Amino acid sequence: MKLCVFDFDSTLMDGETIDFLARPLGLEEKVAGITERAMQGELDFFESLTTRVSLLKGLEQSTVDQICQNLPYMPGAKETIAMLKERGYTVIVFSGGFRNATSYAKDILGFDADFSNILHQREGILTGLVGGDMMFDFSKGDMITRIQNLLHVDRANTMVVGDGANDRSMFAHADTRVAFCAKDILKHEANIIIDIKDLTQILKEI
Repeated sequence: MKLCVFDFDSTLMDGETIDFLARPLGLEEKVAGITERAMQGELDFFESLTTRVSLLKGLEQSTVDQICQNLPYMPGAKETIAMLKERGYTVIVFSGGFRNATSYAKDILGFDADFSNILHQREGILTGLVGGDMMFDFSKGDMITRIQNLLHVDRANTMVVGDGANDRSMFAHADTRVAFCAKDILKHEANIIIDIKDLTQILKEI
């Protein structure tokens, strides 16, 4: 058994889901600025996430779903996942973003499971609150060790792929650590660095 865990935003998907969601509210620039600082490791992830989601209050759930179902996937995402599964990997996605996006992408890209967050809504309108699996800086590291134990996979047979500061915690539990078009803070933790927006490049390195 082998395990590969991908980040979603700016890894399997070309961009940040929350930035796309802020666009119809005219808040894309403000939210993107907070996102960038969080991915650089300059802000606490939980605080930055809850702050950004609070700015989405009032957005219609139907708009969220429409945006999340039309996100641009990274070149080579589907092909890379298919090849990894052929090679015997279980492929899982961890995202500090939202299930509206990751669960929809699961059937398109072909990964096995997703762990992400849920935007709270009341009567079809976002309340500005959020909860879920990936709320903290340590969440990805915490979840990967649970999955490794469940699947009986050791770190030698674990690969992780990400781009930002909140991926560091899962990098600590894998021997193959891919920084994909990543921030410098994550590149320092990686042993494979890919700076081309083409996920199939990973297949040449493993």
